[in-house]
Amino acid sequence: MDRENEVLRLHLALLFVQATFGAFHVVGKFVLRDVEPLAVASVRVLVSTPLLLFLALRQERRLPSRHDLAGLALLGFLGVFANQILYITGLRMTSATNAAILMPSIPVFVALLLLLSGMERPTPLRWTGIALACAGALSLLDWRAADFGRAALLGNLLLLVNCLAYALYLVLQRGLLERLRPLTVVAWAFLFGGAGVVAVGAPALARTSPAALAPGVLLGLLFIAVVPTGVNYALNAWALTRSSPALVAAYTTLQPAAAAVLAVTFLGERFGWREGAGFALITAGLVLVSRKEKVKSKK
Repeated sequence: MDRENEVLRLHLALLFVQATFGAFHVVGKFVLRDVEPLAVASVRVLVSTPLLLFLALRQERRLPSRHDLAGLALLGFLGVFANQILYITGLRMTSATNAAILMPSIPVFVALLLLLSGMERPTPLRWTGIALACAGALSLLDWRAADFGRAALLGNLLLLVNCLAYALYLVLQRGLLERLRPLTVVAWAFLFGGAGVVAVGAPALARTSPAALAPGVLLGLLFIAVVPTGVNYALNAWALTRSSPALVAAYTTLQPAAAAVLAVTFLGERFGWREGAGFALITAGLVLVSRKEKVKSKK
């Protein structure tokens, strides 16, 4: 029963992460109409980093050793600095649909990185699961809203590099999580990577006046800074201690599904056969990816 509860907690955590990351595509596009991309990225780390450090010191009461600082700095560069700067800049230059289309590249990148590094050798079953989940994610999208013109080309490229950076972050994080607790890893990665984000985004942040922003924009910024940033990074790290980068990455295919649910709930859109087929493919893919997964129980 304990193992079943642990498995349930793992999958519920990953579902929450991707549902709120899916909402980030929509909320982020709304906020970016009034706030510069680098200012948004700066707010994310300025809010999340102190919160994560406080929770790590309070809950885990352990500082990383000097030998781990270089690894944490690399994680900060990939998962915080590169990931957030590339994503928010790319989203400003292209469409939310394009961002959702490119997100399924993350599990593919992770599987290839695991294969090349020798850390894991994905089985045919897992490759099939990844392919099904990616196909389901892509089938949920309205390709008529996609923009692959010259104006959006750079934005699409930035988003793709962002996906690669995040895939590297997930794969490399696993090693540090064998020695350090999840909140400690995420908090120190944010400390290193966040310093770079603020250094680059300081001029844009200085040009942003909170008093000039509508309440909805401020709430959107708060949501982005707390949930898809601090909470989700911590939950993903926790999930990695109990599963593998391949499973965590495979769940990113749920982001278009989350956007579809939001559209049905708040925009009155219909749930049709295309949405049903997409959900079925994603579910089948996730089942195959997690089928051989050994969920580790850690206190």
